[in-house]
Amino acid sequence: MTGRRLAIIAGAAAIVLAGAGFGLATALPGSDVTGHGWVASWGASPMAGTSSDPTTPGLSNQTVRNIIFTSTGGDALRVQVSNTFGARPLTIAKASVGVVLGGAGLAPGSSHLLAFGGDASVTVPAGAEVLSDPLPTRVRPLEQLAISLYLPQATGPATNHADAQQNSYLAAGDHANDTTGAAYTKSTTSWWFIDRLDVRSSTADGTIVAFGDSITDGYHSSIGGNARWPNYLARRLDARLGDRAPAVVNEGISGNRVLQPSSCYGVSAKARFQRDVLSQPGLRAVIVLEGTNDFGFVGFPEGSCYSPNPPVTAAQIEAGYQALITMAHDHGVKIYFGTMVPPFDDWPGAAQGGYIAIWQEVNAWIRTRGTSDAMIDFARAVQDPRNSLGMNPAYNSGDGFHPNDRGYQVMADAIPLSLVR
Repeated sequence: MTGRRLAIIAGAAAIVLAGAGFGLATALPGSDVTGHGWVASWGASPMAGTSSDPTTPGLSNQTVRNIIFTSTGGDALRVQVSNTFGARPLTIAKASVGVVLGGAGLAPGSSHLLAFGGDASVTVPAGAEVLSDPLPTRVRPLEQLAISLYLPQATGPATNHADAQQNSYLAAGDHANDTTGAAYTKSTTSWWFIDRLDVRSSTADGTIVAFGDSITDGYHSSIGGNARWPNYLARRLDARLGDRAPAVVNEGISGNRVLQPSSCYGVSAKARFQRDVLSQPGLRAVIVLEGTNDFGFVGFPEGSCYSPNPPVTAAQIEAGYQALITMAHDHGVKIYFGTMVPPFDDWPGAAQGGYIAIWQEVNAWIRTRGTSDAMIDFARAVQDPRNSLGMNPAYNSGDGFHPNDRGYQVMADAIPLSLVR
């Protein structure tokens, strides 16, 4: 693991330097990375723009209106703006938060400007993140919010989160505080330059992080439906516990791997665990569901999104899991592993590179030999009752590998609430 992460307080705003987008965190006195009433109600792991992504050229004299979905509520909020993978300083001339009425439109009177160290604008250094000042405003659980950023200067390749499964919006010029969505004439399915929204709550029982790949990211769930399994878990907790429910933050990246980085799908799980899990405010536990991409996509040519992609063994993946367990336990955090869901019978990669054999061995390790604090049997919850090596066709999203909305809900229902209460 390389790079460094240094928390700096500038007025009331916390700027986090994150060289290369990952690394160890050092908190200076006065920083608020351990909670103190704050939990992470929403999150998305930052990624670098790629040549195949519209985020590559970035934005200039434009406003991006990011649409997000909270997990728990509170009496104040703060937003983390990310230039983690930027090659130049990022200037935010104006930023706001409002309640979504529909599309890019906001509920009347709900839009509020954010401040950074008391100022309306902020410049975020390359490789850094900045936390806004607390904004006293009521945030409801399971609510769609719009985080709007006006970017007056060319940003260069954009720190983003691809595969958001959510439409966000772009406007020419400064429209950060507009209530109407009329100026937002373009849409995007990425989140841009934000990676967390915290809420202040005296009742929420900490933060639970969902950490994984595309099946945690919610790939092939309904666009705008907030139908990822972490969303369904947040709904279960809210229905059962109300304002005592813990926050659930989704740190999945489609295509991500435990052991290897990717030019398209982020740094490895081992490399980003500190940034995406251990730095979350109010952190109590993490649920890990990852590993499929390490052994399921072998043989891709040099220069592809999966390069480098050397063949891996089950033992290597299990050693990667053990590294995550050690990091979590060293920070006093509970860590739960989910079994990897089975492929559908018609998935063309199921027999490639011994996929089924490795999948079975790794899941057996999670069930019987792992040293995590608990196991969640996602695989058994969604498997085909007539074929234990395949997924129930009722949960097929259509691509032969990822669940549909119903499948994601079944996964969330398989999590014992005793683990996350």
